[in-house]
Amino acid sequence: MSTVALRDIHKTYADTQVIKGIDLDVGDREFVVFVGPSGCGKSTLLRMIAGLEEISSGDLFIDEQKVNDVPPDKRGLAMVFQSYALYPHMTVAENMAFSLRLAGMPKPRRYERAKEVARILQLEPLLNRKPKELSGGQRQRVAIGRALVRNPKVFLFDEPLSNLDAALRVQMRIELASLHDSLQATMIYVTHDQVEAMTLADKIVVLHSGIVEQVGSPLELYHHPRNQFVAGFIGSPKMNFLPVTVAAVNNLGVTVKLPDNASVTIPVKPGNISIGDSATLGIRPEHLRVDRNNATLNGEVLVMERLGGETYLYVRIAGGNTIVVQTHGDDPSHLHDVVPIHIKGDICHLFNAQGEAIPKAQRHPLTR
Repeated sequence: MSTVALRDIHKTYADTQVIKGIDLDVGDREFVVFVGPSGCGKSTLLRMIAGLEEISSGDLFIDEQKVNDVPPDKRGLAMVFQSYALYPHMTVAENMAFSLRLAGMPKPRRYERAKEVARILQLEPLLNRKPKELSGGQRQRVAIGRALVRNPKVFLFDEPLSNLDAALRVQMRIELASLHDSLQATMIYVTHDQVEAMTLADKIVVLHSGIVEQVGSPLELYHHPRNQFVAGFIGSPKMNFLPVTVAAVNNLGVTVKLPDNASVTIPVKPGNISIGDSATLGIRPEHLRVDRNNATLNGEVLVMERLGGETYLYVRIAGGNTIVVQTHGDDPSHLHDVVPIHIKGDICHLFNAQGEAIPKAQRHPLTR
């Protein structure tokens, strides 16, 4: 069993509080991703788990053992950094076996272990090469292999793919997902890229300004964001937000007035929201559609992104707001066309003036 538990963890530098009381459980064999904007504290939190940063207050447990004062090399963890940090004068095999050498493992056994890991990561033909002879993706696999040879309790990844180009990032995401499936290991992964988070995670932890905004599965966060921050961070392209005014509250939900006086009814539990209140309507680009027979509002096409199988229209609507509409790849629209857009209320999200999500009256059908 390889579990990690954080209890009321704080981190303070001088008078600046970076981590503000985080409680979190990472289960055995889970792939947990910390995601959030730059400066939210995700790397600091990972480094505290690794023992590279001191915990200001709170307790950290690995396999139910408190490890606040346990040095990094005794925690049974292995970390893969954003920079590959390979020794340039060593071969791939020597780089991968170096930690075993420090641990006193006999040379034949440590090189046998390096070969076993190289076979898993498809690095066998490269064992005698130096880092300068490798591509970026190959160097990253060597860095992962260096962690893997130690057979750690938990793998820690600190933005390991950020130095790779787009195509290599996609390839490495697939390889990491496959590696987790084959090893059945506990992994904690830090990224600012929510696509990586959605692709890799069993559980996503959304961080913002040193606090946890929400924890859940990728689809749970996608369909049921707790607040406007999570809704805007999870999903690509990001959710559209429109300022609205509450026009009616009844047993059907909440009816809101859009900037051009169109209205939409969202089946939410009204709670403490009232007629006349300001709110924010949230709807994802893929849940909007161009519909000439059933238009909720109209807007001018400012930008078009044609990606082959799909097209994104950036449409300016009344009030100067711009929304993104996902449509099919052969959409006939042109720049500056006025297009009719249909908004289906039961797929929308509604946030109050404080940015908190107003709960749906029933579960979203797409979460089945």
